[in-house]
Amino acid sequence: MRKTTLMLAAVALLGPPARGLASGPSTNITGDYVEARTAEVFTGGCIMGSEGEPSGREAILAWRVGHGTMNGVALDGLSIVAVVAADVNLGTQELGGIAPQTIKAALRIDGRATPAQRDALIALARSLAPSVIRDVVDVKTVPIDFTRDGSHVAVAAGEARLDVMTHVHHDPSCGALQWYQPLAKTSDPTMGITVDQSWTGSSLGTQWAQSDRRSSFFGTFAIK
Repeated sequence: MRKTTLMLAAVALLGPPARGLASGPSTNITGDYVEARTAEVFTGGCIMGSEGEPSGREAILAWRVGHGTMNGVALDGLSIVAVVAADVNLGTQELGGIAPQTIKAALRIDGRATPAQRDALIALARSLAPSVIRDVVDVKTVPIDFTRDGSHVAVAAGEARLDVMTHVHHDPSCGALQWYQPLAKTSDPTMGITVDQSWTGSSLGTQWAQSDRRSSFFGTFAIK
C-alpha cells in the first residue's frame, strides 16, 4: 500500500503528459493542384454520351506544395505527378455508371526530394486522391516543372505533360454542363481548357495525347 501511495505521488508531481507526445507527426500543408482527363468534364449530353465508358479512362494529376509539412516532413516547393489509367471511364460512376475495377498509377516525384520527402509526397497524393491512386506500378524521380501564372497551369514531369488554360468562359449553350467532379480533394476547383496533355510512358499499357478539350480542373489543396 505504501509503494502504491508513493508511485501515485510521483506521477502527480510530474504533472499531466505534455500535449502532442502521444500523437503522430503533424500535417499542415497547402499548395496548387491541376488535373487533365481524356474525357470532357464540361460538354453537351450528346458528346458526353458518345464518350461514355471507353473514353475518360486516363488522367494526369499534379500537385505543387506551397508551404507545409506532411507527416512532419517539410515539402515546401516540391511537386508530385500521378498518371492513372483505368478499365472504364474514371467518372461515370458519379452518374450511376460502372465504377472502375482496376486503376493503375505511375508516380513522378520531384527529383530534388530526399527519401523522406519522397515518401511524404506519395502519402500526400494518396491522401488527396485515394479513389484513383490505388495500384502504383511505376515510381520515378524526375525534374518537375510546375508553373502557374494568370492564364495557364503547366506541368512537365518525365513522360507526362499538360498545359491548362485557366481564364475560360464555359458557355452553357447547346445543353453544355459540368458532368464530373475533380478526381482529387480540391479546395476551390475550377474547370479549365486542356491546351495539351500527353503521356508517353510504357508502364500503364496505354499512351495518349490530346489538345483543346474542356477536360481539366485546377485549384488549390489544403490538409490541416
